[in-house]
Amino acid sequence: MARPSLTRDAPLVPVDSAASRALMAVIAILTFLAALCAGAAEIVAANSAAWRESVAREATIQIRPRPQVDIEDAVARASALARATPGVAAAEPFSAGQSAQLLEPWLGSGLDVGELPVPRLIVVRLEPGADPDFSDLRAGLAEIPGASLDDHAQWIARLSAMANTVVAVGVALVVLVLAAAGLAVAFATRGAMAGNRDIVEVLHYVGADDAFIAREFQNRFLRLGLKGGAIGGGAAVALFALFGWLSASWRASPAGDQIEALFGGFEVGWRGAAVIVVIALAVSGVTALVSGVSVRRMLAGASE
Repeated sequence: MARPSLTRDAPLVPVDSAASRALMAVIAILTFLAALCAGAAEIVAANSAAWRESVAREATIQIRPRPQVDIEDAVARASALARATPGVAAAEPFSAGQSAQLLEPWLGSGLDVGELPVPRLIVVRLEPGADPDFSDLRAGLAEIPGASLDDHAQWIARLSAMANTVVAVGVALVVLVLAAAGLAVAFATRGAMAGNRDIVEVLHYVGADDAFIAREFQNRFLRLGLKGGAIGGGAAVALFALFGWLSASWRASPAGDQIEALFGGFEVGWRGAAVIVVIALAVSGVTALVSGVSVRRMLAGASE
């Protein structure tokens, strides 16, 4: 005579119910939002590193016009001092016309700036990997009226602070999304337990322990979390790919050039894709963990 089996034709927690589909949609949306935050933070961090590297490879000497001072001679002296500094690859002075062109975005074109005290700039390009000591250069520029050196250290510090702030905000938003997913799963677990109370009592009657019942709930919610996480993460990757394609198509326009200068090509890269996968797995793990803990606590409370 065959022994009776506890195997059920239907799962303990139905995965095709309206509540399960709604929970999977919520998980997908939360994963999508978290992946967007993480991807945006990755884009800003990567482009900030490129900005800092580009800014760190240059320094700027500014020569302000002074009365009774030959500015051309001052530019030549400052350029010679810069070229003589160890670690400097080149010193390229801007002409008066090039300096005037820098003011066109604010003053417009066709304006005669010959009577204005427009400073002259010298772009100092550093050798790759060089970290020159500008103390001697600063001392030499102090003897040239109106000359000053900007090594861009302040800009680098601001870019670093901005990138770190964006990354911190992204991490905080991801944590909030995980917390929201945990709360949603906790309420969904309570609803599933309430809807399957008779089945849980029958399982207890035939000898199933709390660990078995909690494991059934945990496995079902893990599957929901994996499906929702895959949908949300895939949608985020597709959206970043779409933005990358749009930015590539706009690259020839002035607005596209400005967007690319600020945000790059909207490409998250392999590291960003890995972060999105980790977020999807984390949401699935939180879903399974919270459901298992919630079921155990409810069963423990019911047995007291």
